[in-house]
Amino acid sequence: LNTTEEKFVLDTLAGCTEYKSILDVVVNAFYVQDGRYCPISERNLYIVICYLATFQLEEIGLQHFSRIVKSLDTAKVQKFLRFFFNDLYLNTWIKDEWSHFYDSVYVKENWIDPLLRWQPKVQQLIEKLTDKLSNRTTTAKTSRVTQPKEFNLTVPKPRAIPPPSPAPLPVLPKRQPVPPSIYKPPKERKQLEQIKTKNIQKAKIRSLTCVCKGDPFFLNTLPVQGTILTGKEIDPLLSQYLEVVWESILMQYFEELTKQPQDPIDNIPIKLNTAAILREGALYQRKLEEELKRIENLQQGAGDPSEFLEWQKQMRGKDLEEQLAEIECRRLQGKLSYEEAVLAHQNVIQENKKKADLLREEKAELMHLYAEKRLQEQKEMKELVEQVVEGHKNVKQVKAKIQEYKQQIVQKVCEESGELLRQALEEKEDNNRKRYELIQQIRAIESTPSIRHKFVDLTETGGHGLFGEMSIVELRERLALLKEAQKAAEEEKRDQIIHVKQAKEQLILDKLDQISQFRAELGRAAALKQEEKKKSQSAERPMKDERILNLQKKIVEKAMERKKQAGLL
Repeated sequence: LNTTEEKFVLDTLAGCTEYKSILDVVVNAFYVQDGRYCPISERNLYIVICYLATFQLEEIGLQHFSRIVKSLDTAKVQKFLRFFFNDLYLNTWIKDEWSHFYDSVYVKENWIDPLLRWQPKVQQLIEKLTDKLSNRTTTAKTSRVTQPKEFNLTVPKPRAIPPPSPAPLPVLPKRQPVPPSIYKPPKERKQLEQIKTKNIQKAKIRSLTCVCKGDPFFLNTLPVQGTILTGKEIDPLLSQYLEVVWESILMQYFEELTKQPQDPIDNIPIKLNTAAILREGALYQRKLEEELKRIENLQQGAGDPSEFLEWQKQMRGKDLEEQLAEIECRRLQGKLSYEEAVLAHQNVIQENKKKADLLREEKAELMHLYAEKRLQEQKEMKELVEQVVEGHKNVKQVKAKIQEYKQQIVQKVCEESGELLRQALEEKEDNNRKRYELIQQIRAIESTPSIRHKFVDLTETGGHGLFGEMSIVELRERLALLKEAQKAAEEEKRDQIIHVKQAKEQLILDKLDQISQFRAELGRAAALKQEEKKKSQSAERPMKDERILNLQKKIVEKAMERKKQAGLL
């Protein structure tokens, strides 16, 4: 071989050795799928073709690659090239398997993309090979021509490897604009408000119907400014009347709650357990003792607390009215805070729109600055690529020095591993020899006869020298005596439990009789008290609190202001 061919062969051999891991991925897959019947001796042929197509196709060119392929077996090469230059295989599992050894971005840019660019031209070469296999190519008869001999000229120097093209700079993806739904209130909130308004109107109409007491023409008789309303005039003024009637219904409801008597529930039959019976019996016993003590105090000259209890009842009634007024005030305050929150939300929307306009202007300025910065980075990147290309010129000399250094290290390691292996074999032989001697001793001990039968006397002790030592017969007798004593104790305890249970049942029956008597007396007293309360009770309509009126006025004003603001928006 001349210098150029020798260099090409050595570079190919070195490349196949360096990239053996990724070349084996393709060749192994070819033998599994399309090359099941190909001999394993042709494996190196497919490795060389795969290396040339992947790493040397840009350098040697398609024409030189075609001459190398056509010089080989047509059927084998055509089958392998059709398998390797498959678009689906290159983009899927070949790319994924190569990414296990190298960076995925590097694999795609330097290996997969060039193969996809050469794929159409290589496909034409595969079609020519297929035509040649099917004998569809026409061979023209040519006459023998004179073969000229080359002149013995100076061999030109090999061409330098062209520097790799710099990687394309990444381009930022276009950002998606902010969706307009962010600046709009959700539809669900509007639907919930509509449903809430409808439910309030239905409740008010239902309460108005209850007040009318079955009169369907009740609204037609309501006076407005000294006139009688008709059915057509009710609709625009219906909301005002509903508000007034709704307030009156609420006040009547609260008044009925305060004046509604509690029904006596003492006579309702309830099945009680033991704990409830004892608890209720203790309660009635305590009440009986208190009543006796009160009678004794009255006999000794103490005063009657009935006046104090009446005053206490009046004060509690006033406290209940104040609590109801406070509840109504809180409800109206909540409604007022809701109106204020809606107004604040509308103001926040306007402020957000202004901030969004400012952010758009700032974004435009930042994009302009970013574009200038990217131009500067591209210039710096080009300068860096030029410096890297200059640094790659002396790579082969460094590789040769590294190869020699590695060979020296391998030689040293082989010598050291041989010495360690020899020592390990000697230690293993010693261990085997000692183990063999130990086995011989164990077998000699096992071969000696031993007495395995032992006669046991159950009436004798073990002879261990302990204080509580006894024979097995004595132990069995003592266990039988202990079992009889345990059974006698269990029978005695069972009789005691039965006596306690009977006494407890009798106590519960006595308590039940006492409870029934107390309940009957309390029921009669409650009935008499309820009749007296009905006679003395009078219906008084509570006056409306000034705070409630003020809050209602404020709510109406806030609602009008919110409607105006919503119209402007």
